Amino acid sequence: MRPEVREAVRSVDVRGWKKVEVEFGSDMLEIAVPPSCETLSMKDANVLADPARALEKGLAAPIGSPPLEAILRAKNKPPAELAVAVSVSDITRPVPYKGGSGLLAPLLGRLEKAGIRRPNITFVVGTGMHRPSTAEEKIEMFGESVVRDYRVVDHDCEDLGSLVDIGRTATGTEVYVNGAFHRADVKIVTGLVESHFMAGVSGGRKGVCPALVDKRTIEKFHSPAFLESPLADNLILEGNPCHAEALEVARTVGVDFLVNVTLDRDMRPTGVFAGHLEEAHLEAVLFMKDYTAIPLSREYDIVLTHGGYAGRNHYQSAKAACTAVPAVKKGGAIILAADNRDPEPVGSPEYRYCLGRFKERGGIEGYLKMVLDPGWTFTKDQWEPEVWGRAVRKVGEEGLIYCSPQIGAGDYALLPGLPGLDFLGAEEGLIGRDAAQAMVQNALLFVVHRLREREGALPSLAVLREGPYGVPVAI
Repeated sequence: MRPEVREAVRSVDVRGWKKVEVEFGSDMLEIAVPPSCETLSMKDANVLADPARALEKGLAAPIGSPPLEAILRAKNKPPAELAVAVSVSDITRPVPYKGGSGLLAPLLGRLEKAGIRRPNITFVVGTGMHRPSTAEEKIEMFGESVVRDYRVVDHDCEDLGSLVDIGRTATGTEVYVNGAFHRADVKIVTGLVESHFMAGVSGGRKGVCPALVDKRTIEKFHSPAFLESPLADNLILEGNPCHAEALEVARTVGVDFLVNVTLDRDMRPTGVFAGHLEEAHLEAVLFMKDYTAIPLSREYDIVLTHGGYAGRNHYQSAKAACTAVPAVKKGGAIILAADNRDPEPVGSPEYRYCLGRFKERGGIEGYLKMVLDPGWTFTKDQWEPEVWGRAVRKVGEEGLIYCSPQIGAGDYALLPGLPGLDFLGAEEGLIGRDAAQAMVQNALLFVVHRLREREGALPSLAVLREGPYGVPVAI
């Protein structure tokens, strides 16, 4: 811990402060905050009392679509000869796939009852440009019986031999899509509908693009031309270039059926939306937006948030930083706690390389100038440092504090903002949750001291209870 940090931490009088909980993976941090601290939270959503029954009901009476059985009959082939491909999410999304209350059991039950043979059903994990799933992750996501009894494959955006050219989009992108999915007689997309910091919302068309497309298409989806649009943001679909591109690709591929779910703050199912790719997805979006949008009447000096389930690594934790931006004052501070439990706690080698260039170029403006230069070669994961730049633009490098005990000093040197290790005394010998709690608490005390010295008053503070999932929206 730097001497000035230690001095600042000791100078703050915390008598009368209250405790709040901040999510950290499957655990909670207990952080002392001023009595005036506000909690910004999603509305309570009704949890499905019987998810399995809701799934069966949704499949029996789909939205804007014939039932799955009618779709199978319309293919004019014997059911035993039909090939079915199901797009599924990877470990970065908390989709409830497995078990008696999961998505897959009723879906598979209907397919097989209709005469579809198990060897003809393929699950395609829509990794986009994420790393391949491990065997353990597939079991964790889909269950041992599915992994054992069905073909489960990872999409590979760089293996052109496994992809099929489907033509160009209106923006000129030549699109290749996963061949196993494209060649199937019946194409089913599954997933989770939640807010998304680029595409507006997840689910629906994203189960095809970027989940199942080639590297160049994903590059376009994540290009500065799209990401710098003010409409490429949480809960925005109208005019969002990422949404428009993904939807055009999914329409071209031709999705036969959609099964999406929505979740509450505790990752419990709140709704099932099955049927037409667009109609069912839009109904899910409107339902989810009603309880995830947090009306915001003011900005705060300090926003304390967390990476949520998605915050498995620094790459994914950008969602939480972007979601916090509307709630924080210009020149304020964002303190982000993240349980970076992934085998690669920062992210891919390419992402680490791009983070280094972000630092070298002095931040977001220099980084953007570099990636927009005609001589620059698009690099995998280059967009995530760009979206971290949204937070840096608002609060500066000194105002973004990232607290993850899984990241070492060498890796912290790559990350935008101040490292959580600066707020952890080496003599404390803490690890895991305890280390994260000390980082966050000391970071908060440091920022309170700094802003109080600058402004002459106790700074305002808000905690984003749901991290990246509850979205502050100015009213």
